Amino acid sequence: MGKTIIFNWKMNPETLKEAKDILNAVKKLSQSAKQKIIIASPFVYLETLVKSKNKKIELASQDVFWQEKGSYTGEISPTMLKNMEIEWVIIGHSERRQHLNETDEMINKKVLAVLKAGLKVILCVGENSAIRKKGDKTIMDFIKKQLDKDLKNVEYSVNNLIIAYEPIWAIGTGIPCKSEDAVKIIKFVKKILNTKYKIQNTKILYGGSVNGENIVNFVKYKEIDGVLVGAASLKKEAIKNIINKFK
Repeated sequence: MGKTIIFNWKMNPETLKEAKDILNAVKKLSQSAKQKIIIASPFVYLETLVKSKNKKIELASQDVFWQEKGSYTGEISPTMLKNMEIEWVIIGHSERRQHLNETDEMINKKVLAVLKAGLKVILCVGENSAIRKKGDKTIMDFIKKQLDKDLKNVEYSVNNLIIAYEPIWAIGTGIPCKSEDAVKIIKFVKKILNTKYKIQNTKILYGGSVNGENIVNFVKYKEIDGVLVGAASLKKEAIKNIINKFK
């Protein structure tokens, strides 16, 4: 497989029927796709989607808790996801960091628990607008600290980790990061992984207001290994454009 597309539905859609419709649209398009396709669905649809997807599509949970079981009302454990045959978990998405006060320490616990359970991690990192305004060095220092904290005590494998660079200021705003800026940060992240952890092949994706029109600005670069798509992942025409543009 070449590049990777992750469709993150977030807290959408409102019904199981809609979820099935979107999945079916992706299934149809995935038949001729050469890239890896991952769908991150709300918990309530995952069990049904596991039974309905094809072999070209992998599924991700949008979050997880760091304990295997216990008195943690409302939480979902890595073991539960593993037993449902879910393959991936998004951890550290900026919306959870921002709205739910998720810390790097909490994210690290989740990363370790997910890997221990035999699942794969999609780790999100990225800066806010205040940090962005201070320039490249500040941005890179911030992201390096995120990686150091989030991946503490992690033993790497190229097959169980994806990192998504998603600048917070670009998410949901309709204003994506300039592709050349994204390439600069992604190259920096790859350098960190290579020098500190001796890993050269972990996929680094871009996420933040990606849609069917601007996706070509990102996938044309060899350094960008794919995209994490938010709002556009719910629109059939946008899904079609995104998958076809990868070809």
